[in-house]
Amino acid sequence: MVNLETKYMGLHLKNPLIVGSSGLTNSVENIIEIEKNGAAAVVLKSLFEEQINFAIENTYMQDEVANLYPEADDYIRNYTRQNDVSKYLSLIGDAKKSVKIPIIASINCVSGDEWSSFAKSIEDAGADGLELNVFVLPSDPTKNAEDNEAIYFKVIEQVLDKVNIPVSLKISYYFSSLAKMATTLSWKGIKGLVLFNRFFSPDIDIENFEIKTSNVFSSPSDLAISLRWIAMLSSHVKCDLAASTGVHDGAALIKQLLAGAKAVQVTSVLYKKGFKEIGSMLEVLENWMDRKNFNYLSDFMGKMSIEEATNPAAYERVQFMKHFSGIE
Repeated sequence: MVNLETKYMGLHLKNPLIVGSSGLTNSVENIIEIEKNGAAAVVLKSLFEEQINFAIENTYMQDEVANLYPEADDYIRNYTRQNDVSKYLSLIGDAKKSVKIPIIASINCVSGDEWSSFAKSIEDAGADGLELNVFVLPSDPTKNAEDNEAIYFKVIEQVLDKVNIPVSLKISYYFSSLAKMATTLSWKGIKGLVLFNRFFSPDIDIENFEIKTSNVFSSPSDLAISLRWIAMLSSHVKCDLAASTGVHDGAALIKQLLAGAKAVQVTSVLYKKGFKEIGSMLEVLENWMDRKNFNYLSDFMGKMSIEEATNPAAYERVQFMKHFSGIE
């Protein structure tokens, strides 16, 4: 029997597969089914910084919100009525009573505002960890890279000052120096980095002249982005790495572990195929380990990272070449 146990953020996991933050993790009923199908942990659906500020502290000015985002005020009000922070804390407590796997709360944030005090309430509710989903779109021409990056450090500092549970940071790859940024973030006391977050992608309805969403779910081809950076960073950062986006089958799960991930988050494939896919992916991992004579994840985890791979230059090659692609 192979052993799939791993540690991520200091949490003991029975295997490396975590169900990521989504609508799938917004009910106790689903979380029970997720555990039954074999997942090692869940990240709850994100609570937004705006919700916390509106429902608890009411720190933003409505005029400012209306000017910046005409529909934001109505959206936040309506969404908060259905998903207020007290319900979120109840979800944490009820989930902890119903399952044995770790429950990781999630906050989607864009500042180090007073909302960070709410992190203590999450800890008190029983959450085993907290994932901070941070993405600052570098769209303001008056702000330089240092201004935008400072927000990430402020968020970490504010939250770590409030809680003792392990904290991870989910980031994007939109940095001028991603390797330096990820490494520096990992020195600040966080226990994990999740590569990468998935965010709203706009599209245009050319008939009705409306902005709409596109590519809500990831596709298997999205794996390449996180795979490259997991492999390049896993031996350099001072915290655990979790891979996210593009993991749609057992083979993709194995690839991320070979690159150096300690855990792998899945979401889109579960929307498409259901929770049973969790067991299928883990079965592929078990069979592969048995076939390759690996007894523990540590026997091969990071084996194909940039530090261990026989051809590390392949990870750094960014131009399209026949040598690598096989296509003229």
